[in-house]
Amino acid sequence: MKETLSAILKTMAHPLGVAARQAERDRAVAGMEPFIARQVDLAEDLALSSGARAALARLRSLFVGFDRLPIREQAARIDRARALIRELAAFGDGEGEREEGGGKSLQPPTSSLQRPTSNLKAPPGPIALSTPIQYVKGVGPRRAKLLERLGIRTVEEALYYLPWRYEDRGSLTPIARLTPGRFATVCGEVLALGVTTTPRQRMQIFELAVGDGSGVLYGKWFNQPYLKKQFARGQRVILGGVVKANPFQPAGRQGRGYGLEIEHPEYEVLEEEEPAASIHTGRIVPIYRTTEGLSQRQIRAIQHDLLVQAAPRCEETLPSSLRDRLRLMELPTALQEAHFPTGDHPLPCPSPPGGGRNKVGGESEERWVDRLNRAESPAHRRLIFEELFLLELGLALRRQGVKQETRGIRFQPDGPLVRRLREALPFRLTAAQERALKEILADMAGPHPMNRLLQGDVGCGKTIVALYAMLVAVDNGYQAALMAPTEILAEQHAGRIRAFAERAGAEPALLKGGQRKRERERTLARIAAGDLPLIVGTHALIQEGVEFARLGLAVVDEQHRFGVLQRATFKAKGLSPDVLVMTATPIPRTLALTVYGDLDLSVIDELPPGRRPVQTRVFTESRRRELYRFLEQEIARGRQVYVVYPLIEESEKSDLKAATAMARHLQEEVFPRIRVGLLHGRMKGEEKDAVMGAFQRGEIAILVSTTVIEVGIDIPNATVMVVEHAERFGLTQLHQLRGRVGRGGETSHCLLVARHPLSEEARQRIEAMTRTTDGFRIAEEDLRLRGPGEFFGTRQSGLPDLRAANLLRDGRILALAREEAFRLAAEDPSLARPDYRPLRQALERRWGERLGLMEVGGDWLRAQSKAEAEVKVEADLI
Repeated sequence: MKETLSAILKTMAHPLGVAARQAERDRAVAGMEPFIARQVDLAEDLALSSGARAALARLRSLFVGFDRLPIREQAARIDRARALIRELAAFGDGEGEREEGGGKSLQPPTSSLQRPTSNLKAPPGPIALSTPIQYVKGVGPRRAKLLERLGIRTVEEALYYLPWRYEDRGSLTPIARLTPGRFATVCGEVLALGVTTTPRQRMQIFELAVGDGSGVLYGKWFNQPYLKKQFARGQRVILGGVVKANPFQPAGRQGRGYGLEIEHPEYEVLEEEEPAASIHTGRIVPIYRTTEGLSQRQIRAIQHDLLVQAAPRCEETLPSSLRDRLRLMELPTALQEAHFPTGDHPLPCPSPPGGGRNKVGGESEERWVDRLNRAESPAHRRLIFEELFLLELGLALRRQGVKQETRGIRFQPDGPLVRRLREALPFRLTAAQERALKEILADMAGPHPMNRLLQGDVGCGKTIVALYAMLVAVDNGYQAALMAPTEILAEQHAGRIRAFAERAGAEPALLKGGQRKRERERTLARIAAGDLPLIVGTHALIQEGVEFARLGLAVVDEQHRFGVLQRATFKAKGLSPDVLVMTATPIPRTLALTVYGDLDLSVIDELPPGRRPVQTRVFTESRRRELYRFLEQEIARGRQVYVVYPLIEESEKSDLKAATAMARHLQEEVFPRIRVGLLHGRMKGEEKDAVMGAFQRGEIAILVSTTVIEVGIDIPNATVMVVEHAERFGLTQLHQLRGRVGRGGETSHCLLVARHPLSEEARQRIEAMTRTTDGFRIAEEDLRLRGPGEFFGTRQSGLPDLRAANLLRDGRILALAREEAFRLAAEDPSLARPDYRPLRQALERRWGERLGLMEVGGDWLRAQSKAEAEVKVEADLI
């Protein structure tokens, strides 16, 4: 097939004519820059004279930053562009043609996604994975700042920024065939638009009426009146979302193309006439998560151009033997297919008022887009496996590096302190605690440093198991440190450990930020001299110049923080202690293998005897008097109560009740004869200590608090937990709060006060709380509702920053990736084979710094040749 200059000019001429008419009507023109740039790229690959190339260069320059220009300037540039088109037409086809796949071209065979492009002007040379995104064609500094909001700073991050869903715009649903409750994508003409304000709440609703000849669909956006500026009557638009029946529409007209609406639909405004080979319609179209100032069309065009430039030259990372055995797609093809799935019969968006249904490949094509949206395509499978395989390989190498360390000591588990502790305890350990302790002691007696995760529900007795391990270290002449993420939790651990350690003849020291300078210096000196064998503090114990004489065991309360304290941190201080990581959040095993994949796992899945399940009930605002009567009854029986609020002080942006205001209300108006205390995170240390001490002594009956008590006080006499605005809390957080009560022998209660109407997700959270007290079942439900990212909190809290994989959805692929990664690490722990070089480089680039592979288990890196070590391998080159 021949591409000629005249054919390319003809492709540009018609959209330029449409744009000229649009500009004449004082309507801004958008999306021309990437379209013209693509056509000029095609033309520049032809055999042209210098005059024709100069004209093409002028044509390209006319559309740089085109979308930001005033309408008059756009119109003037369109006129000059049309004149250049006529000038270029005079050169004719004789000098400019190229046959794909033939001649002396060095370009690879092209497809609709692999068209040759001109070289980047800055920086020179081939695009590297590390190339800043601003240097990619169609981006520039302004858009680069917008892309940075999405976490895209480099070419690599853009290539792996995958669509979050897909729309089959070659198989759009006529409005007359829409079904309430189902997701659908429609294309039609804007018939009417406007903003209304509700009389009571003064909420502004922007509403858009779209028709396709078969019916009318309404799009609704709440409190977004500014969207009106983005639409106009007569525009062709695409709307996508879950269809709802309008409750105010007469029943006889619902479901027949009328009375249907989509709230907050995904939308896109189409050009008056899309090019025949458009990436925006007439095919399966990728939908990306975007940000204000960056439209779907813009990010889609950027990704398309980037794939054209970069994907064909991406270096394969997975060994061919592994790829062939698992039947995985090659990387360049997988990237292209994940972003722009190919279809055999792309058709344009139907123009109103036709209304007939377009089909692309019949029913099989519909099922294909469903598979894409479930990330089940071969392209997704390849990218998901690669990402999880690299992560698991990094964890396997780090774990192997720990196993290869030798520390020169083997702890003897049965010393005098441990024996005295067992004799002094007023209770026996549960079977689960004994099992976990046996696993820990076996590690400590071995020749290699322990690297173990101790996992269990709130109140299962992890701290006493950790104390046993700490006393083993002390019995053997070493120091043991327990590190918590917050000062309040460090103080709680110190209190618990002190109560038992003193019975065994040991006294823990507490090191915290609020200590006086002289007291802190004295404590630091005694730690450095080895006079203090048991130390409790925050994670700063290992970060702020604290010197240990002989640190043998570090117990880290991670609170599901991934990699906060890596073994490399200890090694950097010349230490090689055993490490025991504790987490109070039950994590499904599949995720635990990823979040803590380099740690051995011990689980305490049994509560101490005598612990009664906490009874959980839900109260609405209308039952508040009943709630207060119940609290009075419990207090009259000598019990104490927590009341938790989500905020510290009133905010103009929120209708939530603040803890400070409500503490005053409860004391003055509801319980004037009962002492009410207040505890929140902004109080000074001395104030917190005073309030907590008074509550522990029973002087305060009701403690009003923010969620600071989630990891705070342990009061057996507190039998009631009241959670205000329970609908605003996460499920795991609600379960953690519930764990603050039920620590004595009395029946305890968790009372959830929720404001109606509840969202569907809030309703499911609260139902789960009333259905079970099992922390592992709670965690699985929370994971299902929120997904892994929110389940583990922010990026800094610990979840690996995955780009293609979803740990909840892709459990089977994760298990396969882990099996393959650990097998490869066992066979070749240095990754020394020549064909593993791309794999080593990808692993270093993706996870090396995050997993501490340079310091821990670094043999695989040092095994590279001296030349590779001295010269930075150009692994980023695509």
